[in-house]
Amino acid sequence: MHELAVTESVIAAISTQLPDSRVVVVHLEIGRLSGVMPDAVRFCFELAGEGTCVEGARLDITEPEGVGDCAACGASFPARDPLALCPCGSADVTISGGADLLIKAVEVADDV
Repeated sequence: MHELAVTESVIAAISTQLPDSRVVVVHLEIGRLSGVMPDAVRFCFELAGEGTCVEGARLDITEPEGVGDCAACGASFPARDPLALCPCGSADVTISGGADLLIKAVEVADDV
């Protein structure tokens, strides 16, 4: 379960940037082709966040679909697999979306 390490890295990055803040909401983007399970991150977030600036914060996760770009026909299409085939049948596909894990925004309380 690498999601614990991923979650700890997210919390460490936030704690480094906002060491004296009380975080109330963390917005993550976890692409469907990232290989990271959002439900596992949700589970780990509460545990890994104890004693840090994100303790008690809400975690919002968006899960963008994968996007494949076909070099053979030039089409962009929804990709459900990192080894996607284009609807035209070509395997010359570059994944251009849905493979990232990003900290999109962090909201902090005014009272700190």
